Amino acid sequence: EKGYETGEHAPGLKLGGCGAYKAAHHIIKTHAKVWHSYNNTWRREQRGMVGISLTSGWGEPVDPHSQTDRDAAERYIQFHLGWFANPIYRGDYPEVMKNYVGKKSAQQGLGTSRLPAFSVQEKTYIKGTSDFLGIGHFTTRYVLQKNFPFLQVSSYHTDRDLAELVDPNWPAPGPKWLYSVPWGFRRLLNFIKTQYGNPLIYVTENGVSETMQCPQLCDEWRIQYLKGYINEILKALNDGVNVRGYTAWSLLDKFEWNKGFSERFGLYHIDFKNKNKPRYPKASVDYYKKIISANGFPNPREVMS
Repeated sequence: EKGYETGEHAPGLKLGGCGAYKAAHHIIKTHAKVWHSYNNTWRREQRGMVGISLTSGWGEPVDPHSQTDRDAAERYIQFHLGWFANPIYRGDYPEVMKNYVGKKSAQQGLGTSRLPAFSVQEKTYIKGTSDFLGIGHFTTRYVLQKNFPFLQVSSYHTDRDLAELVDPNWPAPGPKWLYSVPWGFRRLLNFIKTQYGNPLIYVTENGVSETMQCPQLCDEWRIQYLKGYINEILKALNDGVNVRGYTAWSLLDKFEWNKGFSERFGLYHIDFKNKNKPRYPKASVDYYKKIISANGFPNPREVMS
């Protein structure tokens, strides 16, 4: 969407209303081809796994008693995660996505939907092409219905007919988009369990950045973020969600899309102005080490001998 519709990211194309859908269509078909290639050629010998890693927020209805808000929250997830996961796990794009993009395309006088269609053969070929699901997750939004006026040039965002809200009380230590809402992660993981037949899940990205550099490397907010989100994964495990592994994002401060080196997700601080790029552990390193060594939260009553 940012690469092929808004042009914010490489390759910087502004193909409003159709570019993102076309790019995604090719990605999904290419992913399936790679999976089949591995399955037919290497799996018997190597016994490896091929999956896909998808990043998604969680959408919570503003009013859980309102059917329109619940439907809007469902669209948020289906247009976000379901866009890629549904073809791979269920054989086609989500029905709500096909309906909304098709309806908006018809209003524009287009003969066909801006959302490409898979052939019957492609649906069969794509379905089941993931041995595990990688999940990147960072934050949550409240969602409600919002009807966008008829637009000659539609976009991925206006196709969904929804608005995203945040609670001003949610902690937001880093960029404007990343609020700490741990409970959303458990709900997302349970959604995946229900929608896609409880697939094997690896959490491939989860973390928080900082925009202000802390001189003492005292990233207490990152510790609280990791604690909250990992705790919700443990709750999801108790719910029966098949989570096998977790990766904090990220080990080091690094190049972050169009933010460059200004947005720091790392457990280790990198001095980019020094030609040797020295690395310094933030306070979260010691905390995360304890979680890793205990494979969970250490027992606070355990006495270290």
